[in-house]
Amino acid sequence: MGKEIEKAAIARNHEVVLKLDVSNPNEFTAANLKKADVAIEFTTPDTAVANIKKCFDASVPLVCGTTGWLAHFEEIKKLCLDKKQAFFYASNYSIGVNLFFKLNEYLATLMKPYNGYVPSMEEIHHIHKKDAPSGTAITLAEQLILKHGGVKKWALKEGVKAGDLPIHSVREGEAPGTHSITYASACDEIKITHQAYNRQGFAEGAVIAAQWLHGKTGVFNMNDLLK
Repeated sequence: MGKEIEKAAIARNHEVVLKLDVSNPNEFTAANLKKADVAIEFTTPDTAVANIKKCFDASVPLVCGTTGWLAHFEEIKKLCLDKKQAFFYASNYSIGVNLFFKLNEYLATLMKPYNGYVPSMEEIHHIHKKDAPSGTAITLAEQLILKHGGVKKWALKEGVKAGDLPIHSVREGEAPGTHSITYASACDEIKITHQAYNRQGFAEGAVIAAQWLHGKTGVFNMNDLLK
């Protein structure tokens, strides 16, 4: 994602003033961060919270695309507001996926009266992805639970119980991301799917979010941008 974001930023005539990864942690300083108008963070669930806090301390607006750390989201939100910083989070920056979110909510609402159809989900990602299910899958699951009402919580397929929404997480090859929601009955099934062909759409969305965030204060998401 870092390489794709760099390409997308340069294509939009931005200058990349700092690149950080495991090879140069000594350069992760407030002075270096302050060279940037906005930081874009795509790392790992274990490092995201500390990275976000460093950007807040340096007063650098931050766009975050890392998933798997959301147990700390309320803490980060409060910190951002207390420090009057700018933070943008999305589980997925693809415009297509965010349209798919809207479709998911609509279909869940349509299916609510028909309890003969049982919902389930599948997500497929590359073997390097650290978290399972994906952040996008969790967003889709939370939407479905809220709008449908027939399931109370999601669970990975291996640990699913009666009344759960099962999520099957697959890790294979370099798959950039596929998400499917299925409603199955004894007679038929209804399925909606979003399949990413590459990471370009995610990267472009993150750069667009960074452009949009510059000069703002507060906590934002893709719904704010798409408005």
